[in-house]
Amino acid sequence: MEELVIRDADVVDGSGADSYRADVVVDGGRIVSIVKEAAAAGCQRPEARRELDAEGLVLSPGFIDMHAHSDLALLRDPDHSAKAAQGVTLEVVGQDGLSYAPVDDRTLGEVRRAIAGWNGSGDDIDFDWRSVGEYLDRLDGGIAVNAAYLIPQGTVRALAVGWDDREATGAELEHMRRLVAEGLEQGAVGMSSGLTYTPGMYAKDAELTELCRVVASYGGYYCPHHRSYGAGALKAYEEMVELTREAGCPLHLAHATMNFGVNKGKAPELLTLLDEALAGGADITLDTYPYTPGCTTLVALLPSWASEGGPERIMERLADEDTAERIRHHVEEIGSDGCHGVPMEWDTIEISGTGDPALFEYVGRTVLESARLRGESPWTVARHLLLADRLAPTILQHVGHEENVRAIMRHRVHTGGSDGILQGTKPHPRAYGTFPHYLGHYVRELGVLPLEECVAHLTSRPAARLRLPDRGLVREGYRADLVLFDPATVAAGSTYEDPRVLPTGIPYVLVDGRFVMEDGRRTDVLAGRSVRRTAR
Repeated sequence: MEELVIRDADVVDGSGADSYRADVVVDGGRIVSIVKEAAAAGCQRPEARRELDAEGLVLSPGFIDMHAHSDLALLRDPDHSAKAAQGVTLEVVGQDGLSYAPVDDRTLGEVRRAIAGWNGSGDDIDFDWRSVGEYLDRLDGGIAVNAAYLIPQGTVRALAVGWDDREATGAELEHMRRLVAEGLEQGAVGMSSGLTYTPGMYAKDAELTELCRVVASYGGYYCPHHRSYGAGALKAYEEMVELTREAGCPLHLAHATMNFGVNKGKAPELLTLLDEALAGGADITLDTYPYTPGCTTLVALLPSWASEGGPERIMERLADEDTAERIRHHVEEIGSDGCHGVPMEWDTIEISGTGDPALFEYVGRTVLESARLRGESPWTVARHLLLADRLAPTILQHVGHEENVRAIMRHRVHTGGSDGILQGTKPHPRAYGTFPHYLGHYVRELGVLPLEECVAHLTSRPAARLRLPDRGLVREGYRADLVLFDPATVAAGSTYEDPRVLPTGIPYVLVDGRFVMEDGRRTDVLAGRSVRRTAR
């Protein structure tokens, strides 16, 4: 007898088709049968050792978070309710060009410092891996949800070239090509870049094109955080489209937003650019989070020249009065490339977390608010935080536009990604709320997307981008990564004031046929594993 029958569920199968009522039978981690309208038809109903009454609940494929920053959280926090409670059954990590494999001892230390604001210092982690394959093997020891990995181009450049702003030599480029190939052979699904973050931003298009050729040859995809989401946003999107066309590589645009005042109402221009490329045969997808503020580190806003050489050189420049004044001039008056070419508006920069508890008083306030309270200039406050917290502060950046968010999420190649940074005293609510916020706010309350269409955005579309042949749909033979939610009550609990509150209306989540959420509570099941690139 099979393990589980989910009885009388309203199945939204991930394809975008209309829902239907069915009994769904799970055994051995897979969906073994789907009996539609069993009760109404009066036919023999399937039986199993356990029966779950799903009356009033929607059964859908598990949600795939196409942009996650859980690289260390998956190892540090076996509970991982931040994602499991949202119905996420697969996360894609290694984002924005910076993560922890492939590395050597030097590079690992540098990367840990550079992205402590994203993932913590890592002092509580045993970094017993150096290669991509070894990191994936570590995940296979048991994690809350599944995870796929993107090779981080910035880390690759740090390993082969260093943190200097210069072109790679021929030998260094060949070294990077080998590192990317090895990571893909070991199971990575593609390559990411952070082209407003050092050292990835120092790569010219020709260098990125050569690496993308390698990615394409292995059937992977390129996922860039491109060179501007502000003053040069449309040009930056066009650059990525052309680069991947030249390389013959599929493109997935990370957190594809149109932010800052210069881009208010300009989402249609981006979508026209993408539609023209798609009509010409380009293979493009994108992800977004359903919120207007962004989230990153405070140090990321500095000009690229100030970050050359890595974290220690940044600290030295900030400590020097003359150099710090040059940095301020670029940030506040010119518009640094780290801040997307837009002069800083300190009233939009809210401190969301610090590494040092002595600095918690700054959390939850904008830099401008803290400056006024202290009788100091905003730059004085920002510089102090960077030096005192050794580059660790994280920020919310209130620069988005609701009309752009809604227009982009409707597009046919859109997928969902939380971009969720789990560190900090007051993280962005998207880390705990992205997927229920889509379903509750944008589907039920606003009607921006029909339920069936939204579920497709969160399941089958990302599965297709990841080239997963047995995930993303409720189909016989597919893996039983499943979510049961109440369409009338599903909602994000997280808010800007209280961002770590879990969602409501998602009582059951299964990974590999095992309950990781049951009756709205996290179980002790660690059914997640690495999901590795499949052969072409």
